[in-house]
Amino acid sequence: MCIDIERLQQLASFQEKIEIHFKDPTILNQAFIHPSLTNEKGKLHQENNQRLEFLGDAVLELVVSEYLYINHDILTEGQMTKIRATAVCESSLAKIAKHLCLGDYLILGKGEENTGGRRKTSILADTFEALIGAIYIDKNYNIAYDFITKNLETIILKAVDGNWGTDYKTTLQEVVQKSDSEGVFYNVTKESGPDHDKVFQVEVVWKNVVLGIGIGKSKKQAEQKAAQAALLKITGQRKI
Repeated sequence: MCIDIERLQQLASFQEKIEIHFKDPTILNQAFIHPSLTNEKGKLHQENNQRLEFLGDAVLELVVSEYLYINHDILTEGQMTKIRATAVCESSLAKIAKHLCLGDYLILGKGEENTGGRRKTSILADTFEALIGAIYIDKNYNIAYDFITKNLETIILKAVDGNWGTDYKTTLQEVVQKSDSEGVFYNVTKESGPDHDKVFQVEVVWKNVVLGIGIGKSKKQAEQKAAQAALLKITGQRKI
């Protein structure tokens, strides 16, 4: 599809917003072409964003998986799967798409345009995935990784906090109460970093003895890591 000057200027403005500059703006433009347009015009599917969406979906899952694996070593496979599903669900992706105003850049068929396609959750989520695919193709995996984590990190961390369960904390409590009814408690001993990127250090204490120390990007995560460290110390096991 030929891109006119006005459209190129619009895409240039978007690239400034996301701080990623495409070598080939036609790839970026394709990420915004909804299938409703090519269906109405009888054009080939290669000219809409469905293939980029397919690719972007795969890149998105890999990036979130890698992020969880590297940054949250306390999580089990089942927890990571659940958190990833929450982070990449349609509503989460649509929320980010709205924040980036992706709907303003969409090229829709008349039918979708007239029925509010620019605001539809499914279309916005698909467009976000297509954008990821375009970034991956035009730039590289590292830039796609940075773009995804920058935009999804808050959602991922909320999902992490909501899916820790109490595995290590509960297990620790059960272990110590086998020999004494007195429970453990947790102290935040250090906070560092700016408000949007805090790091917490927590110690878990039992009978005035520090059993373990944990560091995390939330108090809950730091507590879990402190409990895990305590369990390793008490039981001598490598895995709990």
